[in-house]
Amino acid sequence: MFFASDNWAGAHPDIARSLVEAAGGFASAYGTSDLDKRVEKIFSEIFEREVAVFFVGTGTAANSLALASFNRPGGQVFCHREAHVNMDECNAPEFFATGSKLVPIDGSAGKMTPDALAAAIGRFPPDFVHGGQPMAVTITQATEAGTAYTLDEIAALSDVTKKAGLPLHMDGARFANALVHLDATPADMTWRRGVDILSFGGTKNGCWCAEALVLFDPAKARQMHYLRKRSAQLFSKSRFIAAQFDAYFRDGLWLNLARHSNAMANRLAQGFAASGKARLAWPTGSNELFAILRNDAAAALRAKGATFYDWHPGPDLKAGMREDETLIRLVTSFATREADVDGFLSAL
Repeated sequence: MFFASDNWAGAHPDIARSLVEAAGGFASAYGTSDLDKRVEKIFSEIFEREVAVFFVGTGTAANSLALASFNRPGGQVFCHREAHVNMDECNAPEFFATGSKLVPIDGSAGKMTPDALAAAIGRFPPDFVHGGQPMAVTITQATEAGTAYTLDEIAALSDVTKKAGLPLHMDGARFANALVHLDATPADMTWRRGVDILSFGGTKNGCWCAEALVLFDPAKARQMHYLRKRSAQLFSKSRFIAAQFDAYFRDGLWLNLARHSNAMANRLAQGFAASGKARLAWPTGSNELFAILRNDAAAALRAKGATFYDWHPGPDLKAGMREDETLIRLVTSFATREADVDGFLSAL
Protein backbone atom coordinates (compact mmCIF):
# COMPACT_ATOMS: atom_id res chain seq x y z
CA MET A 1 0.00 0.00 0.00
CA PHE A 2 2.56 2.54 -1.24
CA PHE A 3 0.90 5.91 -1.79
CA ALA A 4 3.74 8.23 -0.77
CA SER A 5 4.72 9.21 -4.31
CA ASP A 6 4.73 8.00 -7.89
CA ASN A 7 8.51 8.45 -7.66
CA TRP A 8 8.54 5.33 -5.47
CA ALA A 9 7.36 3.16 -8.36
CA GLY A 10 9.95 1.47 -10.57
CA ALA A 11 10.12 1.42 -14.35
CA HIS A 12 7.58 -0.19 -16.63
CA PRO A 13 8.91 -3.46 -18.14
CA ASP A 14 8.64 -2.15 -21.73
CA ILE A 15 10.80 0.82 -20.82
CA ALA A 16 13.32 -1.37 -19.02
CA ARG A 17 13.55 -3.60 -22.12
CA SER A 18 14.13 -0.58 -24.32
CA LEU A 19 17.07 0.44 -22.13
CA VAL A 20 18.56 -3.04 -22.47
CA GLU A 21 18.13 -2.95 -26.25
CA ALA A 22 19.92 0.42 -26.43
CA ALA A 23 22.81 -0.82 -24.30
CA GLY A 24 24.53 -2.81 -27.04
CA GLY A 25 26.70 -1.56 -29.87
CA PHE A 26 27.84 1.99 -30.55
CA ALA A 27 25.96 5.24 -31.18
CA SER A 28 27.11 8.83 -31.61
CA ALA A 29 27.05 10.83 -28.39
CA TYR A 30 25.55 14.03 -27.00
CA GLY A 31 22.13 13.73 -28.58
CA THR A 32 23.29 13.06 -32.13
CA SER A 33 22.37 9.37 -32.43
CA ASP A 34 19.73 8.06 -34.79
CA LEU A 35 17.60 7.09 -31.80
CA ASP A 36 17.79 10.60 -30.33
CA LYS A 37 16.76 12.13 -33.63
CA ARG A 38 13.92 9.67 -34.16
CA VAL A 39 12.45 10.36 -30.73
CA GLU A 40 12.71 14.11 -31.29
CA LYS A 41 10.57 13.63 -34.40
CA ILE A 42 8.04 11.67 -32.34
CA PHE A 43 7.70 14.67 -30.04
CA SER A 44 6.90 16.84 -33.06
CA GLU A 45 4.28 14.32 -34.21
CA ILE A 46 2.68 14.21 -30.78
CA PHE A 47 2.46 18.00 -30.54
CA GLU A 48 1.35 18.39 -34.18
CA ARG A 49 4.06 20.90 -35.05
CA GLU A 50 7.84 21.14 -35.24
CA VAL A 51 9.26 21.48 -31.75
CA ALA A 52 12.76 21.67 -30.29
CA VAL A 53 13.45 18.95 -27.71
CA PHE A 54 16.17 18.85 -25.07
CA PHE A 55 16.55 15.72 -22.95
CA VAL A 56 17.51 16.25 -19.29
CA GLY A 57 17.71 14.04 -16.24
CA THR A 58 15.36 15.65 -13.71
CA GLY A 59 12.25 17.76 -13.56
CA THR A 60 14.09 20.37 -11.49
CA ALA A 61 16.63 20.72 -14.29
CA ALA A 62 13.88 21.06 -16.88
CA ASN A 63 12.03 23.73 -14.92
CA SER A 64 15.16 25.65 -14.02
CA LEU A 65 16.54 25.71 -17.55
CA ALA A 66 13.16 26.69 -18.97
CA LEU A 67 12.99 29.73 -16.72
CA ALA A 68 16.68 30.53 -17.17
CA SER A 69 16.08 30.80 -20.92
CA PHE A 70 13.84 33.83 -20.23
CA ASN A 71 16.27 35.52 -17.84
CA ARG A 72 16.20 39.29 -17.41
CA PRO A 73 18.05 41.54 -14.95
CA GLY A 74 15.89 41.76 -11.84
CA GLY A 75 13.59 39.14 -13.33
CA GLN A 76 10.38 38.16 -11.53
CA VAL A 77 8.79 34.78 -12.27
CA PHE A 78 5.13 34.39 -11.28
CA CYS A 79 3.92 31.04 -9.95
CA HIS A 80 1.40 29.52 -7.57
CA ARG A 81 2.51 29.61 -3.95
CA GLU A 82 2.55 25.79 -3.76
CA ALA A 83 4.25 25.27 -7.12
CA HIS A 84 7.09 22.76 -7.19
CA VAL A 85 9.50 25.47 -8.40
CA ASN A 86 8.67 27.48 -5.29
CA MET A 87 8.45 24.80 -2.61
CA ASP A 88 10.54 21.81 -3.65
CA GLU A 89 13.49 22.77 -5.84
CA CYS A 90 15.95 24.26 -3.35
CA ASN A 91 16.05 27.64 -5.17
CA ALA A 92 17.37 25.94 -8.33
CA PRO A 93 15.22 28.14 -10.64
CA GLU A 94 16.69 31.28 -9.09
CA PHE A 95 20.20 29.80 -9.11
CA PHE A 96 20.19 28.86 -12.79
CA ALA A 97 18.62 32.18 -13.79
CA THR A 98 21.38 33.99 -11.84
CA GLY A 99 19.38 36.35 -9.72
CA SER A 100 15.78 35.99 -10.77
CA LYS A 101 13.08 35.76 -8.11
CA LEU A 102 9.90 33.72 -7.79
CA VAL A 103 6.74 35.67 -6.97
CA PRO A 104 4.23 33.30 -5.31
CA ILE A 105 0.51 33.82 -5.90
CA ASP A 106 -2.28 32.36 -3.76
CA GLY A 107 -5.12 30.34 -5.22
CA SER A 108 -7.42 27.55 -4.09
CA ALA A 109 -6.75 23.91 -5.00
CA GLY A 110 -3.34 24.68 -6.47
CA LYS A 111 -4.53 27.04 -9.21
CA MET A 112 -3.78 30.67 -10.00
CA THR A 113 -6.58 32.83 -11.36
CA PRO A 114 -6.13 35.35 -14.19
CA ASP A 115 -7.14 38.24 -11.93
CA ALA A 116 -4.62 37.28 -9.25
CA LEU A 117 -1.90 36.87 -11.86
CA ALA A 118 -2.67 40.22 -13.48
CA ALA A 119 -2.61 41.93 -10.09
CA ALA A 120 0.76 40.38 -9.23
CA ILE A 121 2.30 41.43 -12.56
CA GLY A 122 0.85 44.90 -12.08
CA ARG A 123 2.93 45.38 -8.93
CA PHE A 124 6.01 45.72 -11.13
CA PRO A 125 5.51 48.82 -13.30
CA PRO A 126 8.16 49.25 -16.01
CA ASP A 127 9.21 52.70 -14.78
CA PHE A 128 10.08 51.46 -11.26
CA VAL A 129 13.54 49.97 -11.66
CA HIS A 130 13.93 49.14 -7.96
CA GLY A 131 11.31 46.40 -8.01
CA GLY A 132 12.76 44.44 -10.90
CA GLN A 133 10.87 43.41 -14.02
CA PRO A 134 8.41 40.64 -14.90
CA MET A 135 10.20 37.81 -16.67
CA ALA A 136 7.90 34.79 -17.08
CA VAL A 137 4.87 32.93 -15.76
CA THR A 138 4.94 29.25 -14.84
CA ILE A 139 1.98 26.95 -14.19
CA THR A 140 1.94 23.32 -13.06
CA GLN A 141 -0.17 20.76 -14.94
CA ALA A 142 -1.34 18.72 -13.09
CA THR A 143 -1.01 21.05 -10.10
CA GLU A 144 0.66 20.29 -6.79
CA ALA A 145 -2.85 19.89 -5.37
CA GLY A 146 -3.64 17.11 -7.85
CA THR A 147 -6.06 19.30 -9.78
CA ALA A 148 -5.83 20.11 -13.48
CA TYR A 149 -6.26 23.46 -15.20
CA THR A 150 -8.98 23.25 -17.84
CA LEU A 151 -8.10 24.26 -21.38
CA ASP A 152 -10.04 27.50 -20.93
CA GLU A 153 -8.22 28.23 -17.68
CA ILE A 154 -4.85 27.79 -19.41
CA ALA A 155 -5.95 30.08 -22.22
CA ALA A 156 -7.13 32.73 -19.76
CA LEU A 157 -3.79 32.72 -17.94
CA SER A 158 -2.01 32.85 -21.29
CA ASP A 159 -4.01 35.93 -22.26
CA VAL A 160 -2.72 37.70 -19.16
CA THR A 161 0.89 36.70 -19.86
CA LYS A 162 0.71 37.74 -23.51
CA LYS A 163 -0.78 41.14 -22.66
CA ALA A 164 2.17 41.64 -20.31
CA GLY A 165 4.63 40.50 -23.00
CA LEU A 166 5.70 37.46 -20.99
CA PRO A 167 6.35 33.84 -21.94
CA LEU A 168 4.32 31.02 -20.36
CA HIS A 169 6.02 27.88 -19.04
CA MET A 170 4.22 24.69 -18.06
CA ASP A 171 5.69 22.30 -15.50
CA GLY A 172 4.39 18.99 -16.81
CA ALA A 173 5.84 16.54 -14.30
CA ARG A 174 2.44 14.81 -14.39
CA PHE A 175 1.58 16.01 -17.88
CA ALA A 176 0.09 12.68 -19.02
CA ASN A 177 -2.18 12.42 -15.97
CA ALA A 178 -3.68 15.86 -16.60
CA LEU A 179 -3.97 15.14 -20.33
CA VAL A 180 -6.02 11.97 -19.96
CA HIS A 181 -8.14 13.53 -17.21
CA LEU A 182 -9.11 16.34 -19.60
CA ASP A 183 -9.34 13.98 -22.60
CA ALA A 184 -7.33 16.56 -24.52
CA THR A 185 -4.53 16.39 -27.08
CA PRO A 186 -0.97 17.49 -26.21
CA ALA A 187 -1.28 20.35 -28.71
CA ASP A 188 -4.59 21.54 -27.25
CA MET A 189 -3.20 21.58 -23.69
CA THR A 190 -0.05 23.50 -24.63
CA TRP A 191 0.78 25.71 -27.59
CA ARG A 192 -2.79 26.07 -28.84
CA ARG A 193 -3.57 27.60 -25.44
CA GLY A 194 -0.52 29.87 -25.46
CA VAL A 195 2.15 27.77 -23.71
CA ASP A 196 5.64 28.64 -24.97
CA ILE A 197 7.79 26.01 -23.29
CA LEU A 198 7.00 22.74 -21.53
CA SER A 199 8.82 20.60 -18.98
CA PHE A 200 7.67 17.18 -20.16
CA GLY A 201 7.89 14.54 -17.45
CA GLY A 202 8.14 10.79 -17.91
CA THR A 203 9.84 9.69 -14.69
CA LYS A 204 6.69 9.75 -12.54
CA ASN A 205 4.77 7.75 -15.15
CA GLY A 206 6.85 4.63 -15.67
CA CYS A 207 10.22 5.84 -16.93
CA TRP A 208 13.48 5.33 -15.11
CA CYS A 209 14.89 8.84 -15.56
CA ALA A 210 13.44 10.71 -18.53
CA GLU A 211 12.50 14.38 -18.71
CA ALA A 212 12.48 16.75 -21.66
CA LEU A 213 12.24 20.44 -22.42
CA VAL A 214 9.91 21.11 -25.34
CA LEU A 215 10.13 24.52 -27.04
CA PHE A 216 7.20 25.28 -29.30
CA ASP A 217 9.20 27.83 -31.31
CA PRO A 218 12.40 26.09 -32.45
CA ALA A 219 13.81 29.44 -33.62
CA LYS A 220 14.22 30.37 -29.94
CA ALA A 221 16.13 27.23 -29.02
CA ARG A 222 19.70 28.31 -29.75
CA GLN A 223 20.61 29.45 -26.25
CA MET A 224 19.14 26.32 -24.67
CA HIS A 225 21.98 24.25 -26.10
CA TYR A 226 24.45 26.28 -24.05
CA LEU A 227 22.27 26.47 -20.95
CA ARG A 228 21.87 22.69 -20.89
CA LYS A 229 25.60 22.10 -21.34
CA ARG A 230 26.54 24.65 -18.67
CA SER A 231 24.16 23.01 -16.19
CA ALA A 232 25.74 19.55 -16.70
CA GLN A 233 22.52 18.20 -18.25
CA LEU A 234 23.93 17.33 -21.69
CA PHE A 235 24.44 13.60 -21.18
CA SER A 236 27.04 11.99 -23.41
CA LYS A 237 24.91 8.82 -23.66
CA SER A 238 21.63 10.65 -24.06
CA ARG A 239 20.36 7.75 -26.15
CA PHE A 240 19.38 6.11 -22.87
CA ILE A 241 16.88 8.90 -22.20
CA ALA A 242 15.71 8.66 -25.81
CA ALA A 243 15.30 4.88 -25.44
CA GLN A 244 12.94 5.40 -22.53
CA PHE A 245 10.81 7.88 -24.44
CA ASP A 246 10.84 5.58 -27.48
CA ALA A 247 9.11 2.85 -25.46
CA TYR A 248 7.04 5.38 -23.51
CA PHE A 249 5.32 6.65 -26.66
CA ARG A 250 5.05 3.31 -28.45
CA ASP A 251 1.43 2.17 -28.91
CA GLY A 252 0.20 4.88 -26.53
CA LEU A 253 1.88 3.33 -23.49
CA TRP A 254 2.33 6.71 -21.78
CA LEU A 255 -1.39 7.47 -21.95
CA ASN A 256 -2.39 3.99 -20.84
CA LEU A 257 -0.12 4.21 -17.79
CA ALA A 258 -1.60 7.59 -16.87
CA ARG A 259 -5.15 6.30 -17.31
CA HIS A 260 -4.38 3.44 -14.93
CA SER A 261 -2.87 5.62 -12.22
CA ASN A 262 -5.76 8.10 -12.52
CA ALA A 263 -8.24 5.24 -12.28
CA MET A 264 -6.57 4.01 -9.08
CA ALA A 265 -6.80 7.53 -7.61
CA ASN A 266 -10.49 7.68 -8.53
CA ARG A 267 -11.02 4.28 -6.92
CA LEU A 268 -9.48 5.65 -3.72
CA ALA A 269 -11.65 8.77 -3.92
CA GLN A 270 -14.82 6.72 -4.30
CA GLY A 271 -13.79 4.56 -1.36
CA PHE A 272 -13.23 7.60 0.82
CA ALA A 273 -16.70 8.87 0.01
CA ALA A 274 -18.28 5.51 0.84
CA SER A 275 -16.31 4.97 4.05
CA GLY A 276 -17.76 7.80 6.09
CA LYS A 277 -14.35 8.01 7.79
CA ALA A 278 -12.53 10.37 5.42
CA ARG A 279 -13.39 13.11 2.97
CA LEU A 280 -11.61 14.62 0.00
CA ALA A 281 -10.15 18.08 0.47
CA TRP A 282 -11.12 18.81 -3.15
CA PRO A 283 -11.84 16.73 -6.27
CA THR A 284 -8.79 15.20 -7.94
CA GLY A 285 -7.84 15.74 -11.57
CA SER A 286 -4.87 13.38 -11.76
CA ASN A 287 -3.23 10.55 -9.82
CA GLU A 288 -2.76 12.66 -6.70
CA LEU A 289 -5.44 13.19 -4.08
CA PHE A 290 -5.76 14.81 -0.68
CA ALA A 291 -8.01 13.53 2.09
CA ILE A 292 -8.98 14.64 5.59
CA LEU A 293 -9.35 12.03 8.31
CA ARG A 294 -8.91 11.65 12.04
CA ASN A 295 -5.39 11.53 13.44
CA ASP A 296 -5.97 8.13 15.02
CA ALA A 297 -7.27 6.75 11.71
CA ALA A 298 -4.10 7.94 9.92
CA ALA A 299 -1.95 6.31 12.61
CA ALA A 300 -3.91 3.06 12.34
CA LEU A 301 -3.44 2.98 8.56
CA ARG A 302 0.32 3.38 8.95
CA ALA A 303 0.36 0.63 11.56
CA LYS A 304 -1.26 -1.66 8.98
CA GLY A 305 1.44 -0.92 6.42
CA ALA A 306 0.09 2.03 4.42
CA THR A 307 2.62 4.62 3.26
CA PHE A 308 1.57 8.21 2.61
CA TYR A 309 2.52 11.75 3.60
CA ASP A 310 0.90 14.20 5.97
CA TRP A 311 0.30 17.53 4.25
CA HIS A 312 0.06 21.11 5.44
CA PRO A 313 -3.44 22.51 4.89
CA GLY A 314 -3.79 26.09 3.72
CA PRO A 315 -5.65 28.60 5.89
CA ASP A 316 -8.94 28.19 4.00
CA LEU A 317 -8.88 24.40 4.36
CA LYS A 318 -7.59 24.39 7.93
CA ALA A 319 -10.52 26.56 9.01
CA GLY A 320 -12.90 23.68 8.22
CA MET A 321 -10.86 20.97 9.95
CA ARG A 322 -11.20 19.79 13.54
CA GLU A 323 -8.27 19.68 15.97
CA ASP A 324 -8.18 15.87 15.81
CA GLU A 325 -8.02 15.76 12.00
CA THR A 326 -5.13 15.70 9.58
CA LEU A 327 -4.67 16.24 5.84
CA ILE A 328 -2.90 13.46 3.96
CA ARG A 329 -1.64 13.15 0.40
CA LEU A 330 -1.88 9.91 -1.56
CA VAL A 331 -0.33 9.37 -4.99
CA THR A 332 -1.03 6.39 -7.21
CA SER A 333 1.15 5.18 -10.08
CA PHE A 334 1.26 2.83 -13.06
CA ALA A 335 2.32 0.12 -10.59
CA THR A 336 -0.59 0.59 -8.16
CA ARG A 337 -2.88 -2.45 -8.08
CA GLU A 338 -6.58 -2.57 -7.32
CA ALA A 339 -5.68 -4.86 -4.42
CA ASP A 340 -3.47 -2.10 -2.97
CA VAL A 341 -6.34 0.38 -3.09
CA ASP A 342 -8.89 -2.07 -1.74
CA GLY A 343 -6.54 -3.12 1.04
CA PHE A 344 -6.08 0.50 2.06
CA LEU A 345 -9.82 1.15 2.05
CA SER A 346 -10.46 -2.01 4.02
CA ALA A 347 -7.92 -0.94 6.62
CA LEU A 348 -9.60 2.47 6.79
